[in-house]
Amino acid sequence: MPKINGNEIRSGNILEHNDGLWIAVKVDHVKPGKGGAFAQVEMKNLRNGSKLNERFRSADKVDRVRLDQKDQQFLYESDGMLVFMDSETFEQIELPADILGDRRPFLQDGMTIQIEYYESEALSAALPQKVICTVTETEPVVKGQTAANSFKPAVLDNGVRVMIPPFVGEGEAIVVNTETMEYTERA
Repeated sequence: MPKINGNEIRSGNILEHNDGLWIAVKVDHVKPGKGGAFAQVEMKNLRNGSKLNERFRSADKVDRVRLDQKDQQFLYESDGMLVFMDSETFEQIELPADILGDRRPFLQDGMTIQIEYYESEALSAALPQKVICTVTETEPVVKGQTAANSFKPAVLDNGVRVMIPPFVGEGEAIVVNTETMEYTERA
C-alpha cells in the first residue's frame, strides 16, 4: 500500500489506521501560531460506522488504500441478504441488505450497481445516480396554485415519499436522484 504524508490526506481518501479501514470525511489544515502545522481529520470506519477525529502532522505517514470497484447485477433478495452476480465472471455473492442504507428501496430487479471491495471483502455499494420510478399516490392539481416553487407530496411505487411539481400526476414515470432522494425530471 502506498504511504502518504499527513498533509496529503484529502476528503474521500481511504486510510488504514489503528488496524481499521477509515474514510476521511472532513479534512482541515490547521497552522497554529505556535508549533507545527497539522491536518485535523474526521474519519468514519467503513466496517462499523464509528467516527474518529485524529491529528496528522506532515511527518506522519499513513497507508492509503485503493478499493477495487466492480459492477454487479442485482438478482434477488432472500432472508435479509441481497444476491448479486458479477457481470464478467458470473459469480454470485450475498451482501446484507443494510449495505445500501436508506437507499435500499431504489434497488430494482436486474439493476447494475457498483460494489467496492477491499481484497475480497465488500465494503460499500452505490446505486446509479438516477433511477426511474412511478408515482402511485399524489394530490390532484389545484388550479391557481402556481407559485414559483410549489411542490406536492407523492408516494412512489417503492414506497418512498418525495416532493414533485404540481404538473406530475399519478401513474407517471419520473427520474429520482438516489443521492439526494429528490425529483429530477419526468422520465
